[in-house]
Amino acid sequence: MAMKVGGKKGAMSDINITPYIDILLVLLIIFMVITPVRQMDLDVKVPQTSQEPGAVDPSVIVVSISESAQIAINQEPVTIGNLGAKLQEIYSARANKNMFVSASPKLPYGDVVKIIDIAKGAGVGDIGLLTEEIR
Repeated sequence: MAMKVGGKKGAMSDINITPYIDILLVLLIIFMVITPVRQMDLDVKVPQTSQEPGAVDPSVIVVSISESAQIAINQEPVTIGNLGAKLQEIYSARANKNMFVSASPKLPYGDVVKIIDIAKGAGVGDIGLLTEEIR
């Protein structure tokens, strides 16, 4: 409590905020100590390497796009107009709705987004992007 002397007669009381600052600093120290101890777990699915380098699981659907914008589903050529119908036919009877897109790095980003948009419209769930290995 503080007192003001002079001017008006009598004591003037103000709120003493020192105990509040002490409590705030103690809580800050407690949270700073607890935060690194607490574990943050994220579930991550790591792809497994295959024994044979050229082996591809037949249940995995890979849509590949070449530099000349040629589209293929698991090495089977398809046009962009028939892509949606073909993907819908493939995924209508499947429980696993995952697909991978392998595109040439020289393609414009918009072309890859078009393929992903068509795939989402055909009922594909999760879409993964495949990248080339840098050696």
